[in-house]
Amino acid sequence: MRQKIDIAEVETATKIRAKYLRALENDEFGLLPGSTFVKTFLRTYAEYLGLDATLLVEEYRVSYEPRGEAEPMQHFAPPRRRLPRRSRYATGPPGPGTAVVVLVITVLVIFAVLGLTSGGNKSNNTPQSAQQATKRKTPQKAAATPAPAKPKPKSVKMRVVPLTGPTYVCVDNSKGTKLFEGTIAKAQTFRGKHLRVNIGRTSVKLTVNGKRVKIPPGPASVAYDFTPNRRRAIPPGPDRPCT
Repeated sequence: MRQKIDIAEVETATKIRAKYLRALENDEFGLLPGSTFVKTFLRTYAEYLGLDATLLVEEYRVSYEPRGEAEPMQHFAPPRRRLPRRSRYATGPPGPGTAVVVLVITVLVIFAVLGLTSGGNKSNNTPQSAQQATKRKTPQKAAATPAPAKPKPKSVKMRVVPLTGPTYVCVDNSKGTKLFEGTIAKAQTFRGKHLRVNIGRTSVKLTVNGKRVKIPPGPASVAYDFTPNRRRAIPPGPDRPCT
């Protein structure tokens, strides 16, 4: 937790199932297949986290391993060196050399057992480990962030610009209420939720909500009906504004 490593990441890197990792964390060693697996997993997990693997394994062996359980691969340990017999007249606690020899022998036995077990696991998982390492090294392309959608307009902003001279313009709304009627010689802007326009000539620049409306050239007048999300041409006839 201090290194901010997820249990799934440890499972992928060490090939130890997540339920066994949680059992190690909670000292629930009975959930693992056996004492040898506990020590093997402890060492692998400790090395991955950068901890003292030997110290953890020894602590487990002293505190949790059932008494009398023989090391499964103990016959690989180097033979004990025969120590000189102490005089029967010698008194006091054993010297520091004895403790060092016992500690060295214990460490060698643990290395022999875990080395053979780990070697078998590594030989079986080598292709998969290489594949996982390749996946970790391959940089992943960042997913493209979609551009935020523009909000839909809620009203109509219409701008009429004469191009060749004064132009007749009539504007009303969906209810037929007249908003403007007259001749304009310069740009005029109209706003509303629903606008209808009747223009006397086609030589004008017409934009709605910032987008230009293409007007087909010709001598006749043109008319359009605009809402925030729809536009349509009004054919000649009495339906046009101010007719």
